[in-house]
Amino acid sequence: MRSIRKAGWFLTLALVMATVMGVLGSIRGEAVAGLIASHGDGGAVARVADLAKVQALLEQKVVLQKLMDYGVAPDEAMAKIRTMSDRDLHRLASLADRAAEGADSGVGILIGVAILIILIIVIMKLLNKEIVVR
Repeated sequence: MRSIRKAGWFLTLALVMATVMGVLGSIRGEAVAGLIASHGDGGAVARVADLAKVQALLEQKVVLQKLMDYGVAPDEAMAKIRTMSDRDLHRLASLADRAAEGADSGVGILIGVAILIILIIVIMKLLNKEIVVR
């Protein structure tokens, strides 16, 4: 490694790379912003879609049970949701999407654990360690 550092081409290459990176780093990109035009009934269509998402979430057994535990009837909850503003309804619908993503059956965790075990076995084999399962 020392012989490479003492070679003249290594210093030249390092200086060229530093110069190229400096030039590329000094070039600034252009940020462009603009408004997105609405398409007539876009707000109404989005509200109907958000309302459908929230309604589908409220129809799940777990959510219904929690509402009952808190003393809220599902009809009351749906009536309250229908009176929400578009902004609040959209926020609630996006949270409903996140809740649906996090509610898996644990298969992802099992796959992750299996991959971790396989990775540990491969690392142990590369280190010439013996794995004995009795």
